[in-house]
Amino acid sequence: MLKILFAYLLASLVLIYATSCNGVIKADANKISSTVKTDTAKNSAKAIDTGAAPTLATNPALDTADYNKKMLALSNYDKTGRWPVETPYPLPGAIFPDNRVIAFYGNLYSKRMGILGEIPKDEMFKKLAGEVTAWQAADPSVKTLPALHYIATTAQGAAGKGGKYRLRMPFHQIDTIMDWAKQINALVFLDIQVGHSTVKEEVPALEKYLQLPNVHLGIDPEFSMKNGEIPGLKIGTFTAVDINDAINFLVDLVRKYHLPPKVLVVHRFTQGMITDYKNIRTVPEVQIVMDMDGFGNKVLKRSTWLRYIYKEPVQFTGFKLFYKNDSKKNTSGMYTPGELLNFTPKPIYIQYQ
Repeated sequence: MLKILFAYLLASLVLIYATSCNGVIKADANKISSTVKTDTAKNSAKAIDTGAAPTLATNPALDTADYNKKMLALSNYDKTGRWPVETPYPLPGAIFPDNRVIAFYGNLYSKRMGILGEIPKDEMFKKLAGEVTAWQAADPSVKTLPALHYIATTAQGAAGKGGKYRLRMPFHQIDTIMDWAKQINALVFLDIQVGHSTVKEEVPALEKYLQLPNVHLGIDPEFSMKNGEIPGLKIGTFTAVDINDAINFLVDLVRKYHLPPKVLVVHRFTQGMITDYKNIRTVPEVQIVMDMDGFGNKVLKRSTWLRYIYKEPVQFTGFKLFYKNDSKKNTSGMYTPGELLNFTPKPIYIQYQ
């Protein structure tokens, strides 16, 4: 059996948050602008139960007027001018804004990195189906899609072979996630914690999966240690150059394999985690989600949202919910779908840990 130990960030690091994903696996492990059409067809929760595949838009040409209306509604009609963000129109087959993604996050080698890996598969499937159903009921104007968000490269507390402070998960483990996703007709997100490596080095290692139309990418600046620090002891950072490296790679894949647009999820819960956000490249081939990470009570999480997501718009937004830590030492509990739909803009990607 694999023996995997995890390092925690101190809660006092930033805004009394602890690490957003408790995600450091020890290196000496041997293995490891928008009202959307209400014709939502079968919702994805039903797809989980029946085996019916969720259907994405595949129109040969984008109805730009309809797209603008959907983006305006997604912005919750923000009056400041920040939202919706003016970006190039996506290629046909884009996931957003016609769909909302509900993702379970984690790693199969650990019960402490997220709900994906914490509980048995069938129990997890049932729980995910319940969340998909709840979101579909809260906002029937968009179709709700299930997803498995798997940490495919984990930051390490020790240098390990090559001195990169990161551990790539074996492909057979990713293959398990691919098989599970197929069983419930879910999207797959592969997440990267670079440690002392780089986005430019780590993303290409996953090309065999990212070239598939249902597989998308997540990158986590929390564990990008540019000055030689040990992951988990300090909050890391990405520049726009780092994020653009991921975008450029995905653009090349979309063009090479004639794919619909890829989704790139970028985690964030501090100012320093993302620098020069205005220089992040927006392109028709990639849809960028800035995902509000970090746990805490509702007041704290809303404050973080306003400071680092709402005030620094890129394209789309996401929100992470922690089953345990969002309710820890407070009585407010997790945000409900209805509450999050009142945020400006409405998060279109929801991640549960």
